[in-house]
Amino acid sequence: MLRVRQIPGLLMAAVVAGASFVVEALVRNLTALVVSPLVIAVVIGATLSNLGLVPDECRIGLGFSARNLLRVGIVLLGLQLSFTKVLELGVPGLALVITVVAVTFFATQWLGKKMGLSPGLSLLVATGFSICGASAIAAMRPVSEADDEEMAYAIALVTICGTMAIFLLPAVNDILDFSDAQFGSWVGASVHDVAQTVATAASASQDAQHAAIVVKLTRVLLLAPLVAAVGFSYRHKLVRNQADQPADSTVKLPPVKLPPAIPVFVLGFIAAVTINSAFDLPNEALSKIKWVEKSLLACALTGLGTGVDFRKLRRVGSRPLLLSLVAWFLIASVSAIGVKLLKIA
Repeated sequence: MLRVRQIPGLLMAAVVAGASFVVEALVRNLTALVVSPLVIAVVIGATLSNLGLVPDECRIGLGFSARNLLRVGIVLLGLQLSFTKVLELGVPGLALVITVVAVTFFATQWLGKKMGLSPGLSLLVATGFSICGASAIAAMRPVSEADDEEMAYAIALVTICGTMAIFLLPAVNDILDFSDAQFGSWVGASVHDVAQTVATAASASQDAQHAAIVVKLTRVLLLAPLVAAVGFSYRHKLVRNQADQPADSTVKLPPVKLPPAIPVFVLGFIAAVTINSAFDLPNEALSKIKWVEKSLLACALTGLGTGVDFRKLRRVGSRPLLLSLVAWFLIASVSAIGVKLLKIA
């Protein structure tokens, strides 16, 4: 329920979100680079906070934005997806998507552990690279042990690699000699953010763009089961830790509030996808819903950004960058091999 004391923070989040869309348009028009307004919102929020420009009375509303608006935005994201799109892929395309997501998700976390990175940061990097960039990272954070700094680092890394993909994948395709449909499938299976996927496939043809979007949106559909599975595992870990506390221990740990086995916003996401699959929603309505979804997520990531401390980020070092580069090479390689082996037309 909205309270009066939350209004200043919500207004600040809305202003920063609006500014992020303006900056995104300026960057796109002046440099042709595709940078998500969600990423820009995180950067602006973190910069304002570290410069001491976030009033204390805004903190409550910004926290509300980071938690509640994020969940609503993820639910609305489901209305942009449809189970019927999966049917367009067929068995080979679906096998490609599942294999790429699974290999990238688990291998990146394993590599992060070997590099000595925290489980939370490794999980967020794995999620961003295997699913859909900043949106997936933001959705996974509530069911992880990651903090605000790790979330910001993961978003920065996935954005850097996704931007490089816009230029590098078309160049590599000259060597691989994929057909337009194959190139689009490769892009959809390996590029992180949806906007970056569209921009990369645009270097080929409409057939490439269509294939890229279908494969990419199928990857996004896997966000819900992935977050649900991690959330269930996280809850089980908390329950086990409480049960392992000795009954006669003189030091009693405070009870931990357990998250739901499956987050409510994940159920809402699945319901939204189901609605869009069962009913032919007008394109005009979907366009407006998409604008609301992006706006809410930009507000939410503004709130998350204001919790970032740049001093902590500097202490993380260069290992996360190395992890992201390896993860990027992994997903690009596995998806390219998959397109070849499965003979996707």
